[in-house]
Amino acid sequence: MKISTRGRYGLTIMMDLARYHGEGPISLKNIAERHQLSEHYLEQLVAPLRNAGLVKSTRGAYGGYTLSRQPDQITAGEIIRILEGPLSPVEFEEEDDPAKRDLWMRIRDSIAEVLDSTTLQDLINYQSNDEQDAYMFYI
Repeated sequence: MKISTRGRYGLTIMMDLARYHGEGPISLKNIAERHQLSEHYLEQLVAPLRNAGLVKSTRGAYGGYTLSRQPDQITAGEIIRILEGPLSPVEFEEEDDPAKRDLWMRIRDSIAEVLDSTTLQDLINYQSNDEQDAYMFYI
């Protein structure tokens, strides 16, 4: 299974909203500029996230998007499934060989376990720790 730009950029949007959670609506223009992404493409990605109830939109001059729940209550698995569909690496239901079918199912379940146990809060905490380490100088 390969995660496309839909899933990767969707996760970027959600991580950005999580990072600024509680500070008011964030515009897609700001997100696009911070991450050097196409605002038009992000507009296409945020619609299914809004329809699924993961983000809320606010209209107006100071409008934008906010998370509908706390960052520790939204998993990477939810986001990826909304934007990418099922997590299956292959159509294992069509597999005749029980051993291979079992392998595909175990791979799917392992991917799901990692994604479903990783919240937006986990990702921004990891990102923050990584950024702090990047500027640490040792003599």
